Amino acid sequence: MKIFVDRVKCQNHGQCAISAPTNFELDANGELQYQEAFSEENISDIEDAADSCPLQAILLTS
Repeated sequence: MKIFVDRVKCQNHGQCAISAPTNFELDANGELQYQEAFSEENISDIEDAADSCPLQAILLTS
């Protein structure tokens, strides 16, 4: 599985960075940066990040 962030929907609120800081972060300009690939041990945090996104811009794809 991979993380996909819809950049059209994403408004860089940063809730994902709070829920899953290993995979999401806001850079110095406040823009979201993330890693598409992730370890299965982080799946719970990533699902929480997707659920916490106010715009539902985070998807898990196969």
